[in-house]
Amino acid sequence: MTDRVIILDFGSQYTQLIARRLRELSVFCEIYPFNKYPDDHHNIRAVVLSGSPFSVLDDNALKLDLSAFIGKVPVLGVCYGAQLLAHELGGTVSKSSKREYGKANLLHSESDRIFKNVDQGCQVWMSHSDTISEVPEGFEVIGKTHDIPVAAYRSQDGVFEHPIYCFQFHPEVAHSLLGKEILDNWLSIAGVAREWTPKSFVAETVRTLKEKIGDKKVVMGLSGGVDSSVAGELLHQAIGDQLYCIFIDNGVLRKNEFHDVLESYKDMGLNITGVDASDKFLDALEGVSDPEAKRKVIGKTFIEVFDEEAHKIEDVTYLGQGTIYPDVIESVSVHGPSVTIKSHHNVGGLPEKLHLKIVEPLRMLFKDEVRKVGRELGIPAHLINRHPFPGPGLGIRILGEVTREKVVLCQEADDIYIKNLVESGWYDKVWQAGTILLPVQSVGVMGDERTYEYAVALRCVNSSDGMTAEWSRLPHELLAKISSEIINNVKGINRVVYDISTKPPATIEWE
Repeated sequence: MTDRVIILDFGSQYTQLIARRLRELSVFCEIYPFNKYPDDHHNIRAVVLSGSPFSVLDDNALKLDLSAFIGKVPVLGVCYGAQLLAHELGGTVSKSSKREYGKANLLHSESDRIFKNVDQGCQVWMSHSDTISEVPEGFEVIGKTHDIPVAAYRSQDGVFEHPIYCFQFHPEVAHSLLGKEILDNWLSIAGVAREWTPKSFVAETVRTLKEKIGDKKVVMGLSGGVDSSVAGELLHQAIGDQLYCIFIDNGVLRKNEFHDVLESYKDMGLNITGVDASDKFLDALEGVSDPEAKRKVIGKTFIEVFDEEAHKIEDVTYLGQGTIYPDVIESVSVHGPSVTIKSHHNVGGLPEKLHLKIVEPLRMLFKDEVRKVGRELGIPAHLINRHPFPGPGLGIRILGEVTREKVVLCQEADDIYIKNLVESGWYDKVWQAGTILLPVQSVGVMGDERTYEYAVALRCVNSSDGMTAEWSRLPHELLAKISSEIINNVKGINRVVYDISTKPPATIEWE
């Protein structure tokens, strides 16, 4: 079994970044709420205590039983984690006269292995309002900045069977320029094996899927997206034709997508059935303009169609899903499930409807890891590199009521947009792009005639995980070319605008 590192989450915005950095260093790690240290201690090789928006000095400070792991495995405390360990082990934490937030320069002990290959005075990222003014007995200071005397400290040799390191700064963020090297050094000191690779994940996952599923059947809805494609291929490698895949045309896919995706899956050897239910979806959407109502109509109709198709397969036991790790973390967050911003797009009610057990091959992977596994599996690049596409499809990119006429307009404009991104080399440089059909018409002039037609907005963003996003700086010449082609070739559209909003405060999708 692969060594694993446990991250206890106190609610920091950076907790997932810690996990991502450790995964990049080929280490398997899991995030747990601070008060849910796993009962199964098998193969836990180290523990990280995350940062937090709370203060250890608050009456409602988040605390935990340190005896579960202190001295039993190596420990790393980051920001709040460092303050909590100082506070609980006999040191002193006090309110700072000012909040230290942003870049600082670390002056560190050059003799400590944790700072191997780390330049003196290197830039680190601070985000805290409390200060560790005195470290506990048996600990020593190994780093400071111009403003704070304790930026890093550690347990002295021999005090505990396993070492404790603590940083007031955040090594996991990109602004800590040598943070990855520091984390790498900590893993070496902790003796954690570097065995978490796409190849090892595929081998282990296929083995466990075979054991879990045996000779039972699995049904799974595919979308053409990277998550469902990789999950489907893992299941296919494990159980072959015991996997039954269903791809549903919900009427709001991109142009030619139903045909193109089916062809791609056939080339992969997947046992797949294509279901053209576009009329059923579009009829159900008639007269519906509220964004959340549209999502629910599409989700409800999807369940009905999928349920009908799934019941054509006899003796199915499992429902395959492409759930990935951020979804899992969200459901067990420190503060409980987050407020629902948008309802889940399709499969939310399927397990209850079909009375099937769930199998989720990707539930431990981040999105970038899913793509790496997909490449290891040999899945075609156009599926692996495909931009995220919302489950409700163009249904939430056509603002207001969805009609057949508007679907065609949006499909044609979007097809021109995406083809230009691909041909110019920009498609693989951005996270996501799409065309939004606006619910307004504007005056234009074509030839000598006055027109009164729709406008579209082009959306293109850069992101690492979709949680935050920056609008993409596409070349003006490319935008001009796209705009001209759309207006000249799509009758019914006479205006193109470009969305330059960031997330937050805007979302990537408009609805």
